Amino acid sequence: MGELIYTGITSLDGYVADRDGNFSWSEPDEEVHRFVNDLERDVGSYLFGRRMYEVMSVWETFGSAPGAPDYIQDFGRIWQDADKVVYSSSLAAVQTARTRVERRFDAGAVRKLKDGTDGKIGIGGPTLAAAALRAGLVDECRLFVNPVAVGGGLRFLPDGLTLKLDLLEERRFGNGVVYLRYRTLA
Repeated sequence: MGELIYTGITSLDGYVADRDGNFSWSEPDEEVHRFVNDLERDVGSYLFGRRMYEVMSVWETFGSAPGAPDYIQDFGRIWQDADKVVYSSSLAAVQTARTRVERRFDAGAVRKLKDGTDGKIGIGGPTLAAAALRAGLVDECRLFVNPVAVGGGLRFLPDGLTLKLDLLEERRFGNGVVYLRYRTLA
């Protein structure tokens, strides 16, 4: 059975974007980016909400720009090699290969996807991840906590969710970012 893994970059106070939707404070440096690449290398499929898909879709070509650093090129290949499912009722069409649109989140279909693979499935975007967390589908949460507080905005974890977690791994990076990997408990 596959594992559904929610990975994201968050502020110390738990936000992925501030009140204005800004997340420029979260751009990973080379050390963090290389670590992320290694985590994501064996993800076979990604599930995205529309907004997260639109942010991430730049990787369809960004990593292949002439002169791009090797770790950027590496992530571009990782992105391009994975299948992607975008959950959106408003997205007319996708602009990336290996991508399909589902009009609504269906927990049963995601459960079937997990049952049909032995690999890892990434889920991106806090709104979509909230639905998967509430449905009990997420196996791991991986947070990259940045040493910044933004005071409000879009939360990494939704309000009102009770979630028990078991810490599996932690790492501190030179820029002050802390990586935390948790297994979700039933």
